[in-house]
Formats: sequence, C-alpha cells, structure tokens
Amino acid sequence: MRFSSLVSVASAIALASLVTAEDAAESSDVLSLTKDTFSSVVNPESLILVEFYAPWCGHCKALAPHYEEAATTLKDKDIKLTKVDCVDQADLCQSHGVQGYPTLKVFRNGESTDYSGPRKADGIISYMLKQSLPAVSDVTASNLVEFQNADKLVVLAYVSSTTKAPAPEFTATAEKLRDDYLFGITSDAAAIAAAGVTPPAIVVYRNFDEHVTEYPNPASAATIPELEAWIQQLSIPILGEVNGETYAMYAASGKPIGYLFLDPADEKSDETIAALKPVAAKYRGEIHFVWIDATKFGDHAKALNLAEPKWPSFVIQRLEDQLKYPYDQSKPIEAEAVSAMVGEYLAGTLLPTLKSQPIPETQDGNVFTLVGKQFDEVVYDDSKDVFVEFYATWCGHCKRLTPIWESLGDHFAEVKDQLVIAKMESTENDLPASAPFRISGFPTLKFKPAGSREFLEYNGDRELESLVAYVEEHAKNSLKPAAKAPENDSQATFEAREVHDEL
Repeated sequence: MRFSSLVSVASAIALASLVTAEDAAESSDVLSLTKDTFSSVVNPESLILVEFYAPWCGHCKALAPHYEEAATTLKDKDIKLTKVDCVDQADLCQSHGVQGYPTLKVFRNGESTDYSGPRKADGIISYMLKQSLPAVSDVTASNLVEFQNADKLVVLAYVSSTTKAPAPEFTATAEKLRDDYLFGITSDAAAIAAAGVTPPAIVVYRNFDEHVTEYPNPASAATIPELEAWIQQLSIPILGEVNGETYAMYAASGKPIGYLFLDPADEKSDETIAALKPVAAKYRGEIHFVWIDATKFGDHAKALNLAEPKWPSFVIQRLEDQLKYPYDQSKPIEAEAVSAMVGEYLAGTLLPTLKSQPIPETQDGNVFTLVGKQFDEVVYDDSKDVFVEFYATWCGHCKRLTPIWESLGDHFAEVKDQLVIAKMESTENDLPASAPFRISGFPTLKFKPAGSREFLEYNGDRELESLVAYVEEHAKNSLKPAAKAPENDSQATFEAREVHDEL
C-alpha cells in the first residue's frame, strides 16, 4: 500500500473537528455488536476496533463522544469502530477475556491485539490510521511534503537501496514502533534532492520543537536499539504539557520528571515556559521537563510536597522511589536557579523533602503511630521485630482492618519492648530513601524481622488469628513476656499472710 493512496493522518484529524455533538446524536457511526453479529461483522475485516463497555461505567461515558467522533471520521477510510455492551452480552465479553471497562481491542481478520493508543478522538484516529498503513510506507517526490507533515512525529529513511543498511534495521524498528509513529522510506532521487540530504540518512519530522532532526551518527551503522532509543527520545517534547493523556509517555521512561506548575490563565505562563526551555534542553535525556495545569491538578502539587497553592512552582520527582524535590516557593522561578537546582539533583547533593506528620507527643496505645520523621529510628531498630500497616484514612479496607490491627497490638502488648505493631498514614507521610519499597495500594502490611534489613510483605487473610500466626512464625525475638519477680521479700510475706488469713 502506498502512502499517497490515503488521506494523510493530519488531514483526517482535521476533518474530525468538523463533527458536532448534534450530528453525532442524529445517527451513530459506531456499530453495536451482539453474540449473533460479532463474528460476521468482525472476522471479515482486515482492520476493525471493538470497544467492550458497560453502560454504568464512568470511563466509558467519558470515552463515548470521542469514540463516536473517531468513528465518523474513520468511516470514510473504511475503518469501522464497534462496541459491545458487556451487561447485555456478558458471555461474549467473557469469551474475549474482558476484565475491566472500557476494554478496546484491534481485530485483524478475527485475530485481536490490545489497543494501546490514546482515548481522545484525534488520538484514536491517528492510531487506527497508523494501523491501516504498512509498517513502512513508500514515499516519492510527489507525496514527500505531505508525508513529512502527516503526524506529530514522522520518521523517514532516505536510501540508495532498500535492501542495504540501514534499510533492514529501519524496517525492523518500524515494525516494533508502528503503533506509535509513522515510518516511510524512499530511494527516489527527486525526493532525496528535495529533502536536501545525502543518503543514507534517517530524519525525524515533528510538529513540535525542531521540525527536522537528522540521525546524528552514520545512518548506515545504525542498530535497531539505537534507532528505537533516538526516536523515543525525540518523541518527548523538550518542555511539553503533562496530563492524563501524556503522563504514561513520561512515566514509561523511568526518568525523573521536573514539573512546572502553571496557571494557564496567567498571562506570564508562556513567558515562564520559554524561560525554562533552554534549561530543559540542557538536561534533556536526564530529566523530563513538563508543565502542568495547576488549577486542574492542584492535588498533585500537594502530593509532590508543594506546600502552598502558589504558581508558578517547580518540583522534581524521582519516579523509581517517589522522592520529591521542591523548588523553594518563597523564591521566583528563574532559569539560572532552576538549572543550578537540577545540577545539584543530578550530582546527588540535593536532599529530598519528606512529608511527615508531627511526631506524637505520647504513644499510649498498643499500636505505635509511625510518622515519616521517625521511620528510620523505629523501623530499623535492630533489637525489635516490626510489623507496620501502611494505610490511607479514606480507604474502606483500611477502616475494616483498624479494629483487628488494634487487637493485634493488644495481643502482643506485653512484649512491646521486643515487637512493634505500628501503623503509618501513607498519604500524610513519605517513605525515606532508606525504605527499599514503595506503597502502591492500601492497606499494605510489611514485617521486618529484628536484626534484618529485609521487609516481608504479608499477603494472607486479615483475620486476627492469621496475623498472630504470621508474627509468631517470622519474629526473631521471643514473644513470651519476661517473668516478673516480687518487689521484695516483705511484700511477698505480706501477700502470703493475707491469703492464709482468708483461708
């Protein structure tokens, strides 16, 4: 299939904006499928998208207008979008392994793969049009400019031979990344001349940052891993917006994220982005710089330990251990200061800010209230076994566990000097860098044996008897209370006399 035989991805997305909600309401371009029609509709199609949904699902309702808009645009490209109501067609959904809603699957002649694209109209259109193309499209002088501008990021190889390096490596890379990017190849002398390159050359064209970027090393020596890493780095803007649609792209890299929190209504927001862009470019490859709408994601700012709702603000988050490094909010955001801060962070000399509740003045209960400031002191006390519940106040499962956890503390109350039963509110207290784990769900129960640095995760049932048995199995210290000696001989004699008199 030649690229010129298709309307460009960019043109298709532009057409999508012409569809109005009123038009969509009149007639749906999304086909509804049942167990009786599924196979006859899906199996003959070389490419079709199926949404498995539930009418009560909030995410499904949010997706619906975007899915409808995409269906209307893609209908002209002979790409069908369909849906299955999993309440009405429960057996059909179960047969396709649907476990959550919405689940989207791409089918090719009856064989399915998971849809991994965006869930906004333009993203769905772009993703499905890429799926309709071969992994690498043929490009000539006649469609060169159209192809170069066909999507947010396009990769084009200019070669003298489609069988010699780097063509095989380029094609293999395209097969791996076809869901995400548009790839083309040309050996057309007129196209090569128009592009102003010397073959072999591999060039990325983007509609953000620098429009044209040529592979910096000899293209003939490019390997698949090198090409993949280069393309994926260029796919991330120097300082782009992060939101629900783009966060996964940043998180997948595992690199630290530098958040610039902005109020988009502030007239100086663009000026702030422009000022920090050279800093972002300087540290590109080591840290992702992003800007984020502070009015929409104020709670995320709090989670990153920005104490005040003051914008602009800047904070670095290390994803691997969730440590946060806020820029001093009492100071203005200045490029030189942010650059110095990032330099300190990368050098390992910048200390994270740990959120912690105040250290309790007293610990009267049998369950120790643990806070971030005391984590190392309490948990790494080698003389004690420690069992900690990491919880969130709002968590229903945590609320149900509370009386049982209190009973566990009561059960071992007489050996508190050897065993600590503790609880920590994880939304109000950060784990220090010394903790070799992060909390991803509530409640999480961790046991650290005395004298050890190993944390064992409890995955059993949450009944008191099971928790007691677990402690007895894993504790290193004795769980028998020490025998209490009489205070003195005269007291013992007095107690004996009292007993004798009563008899």
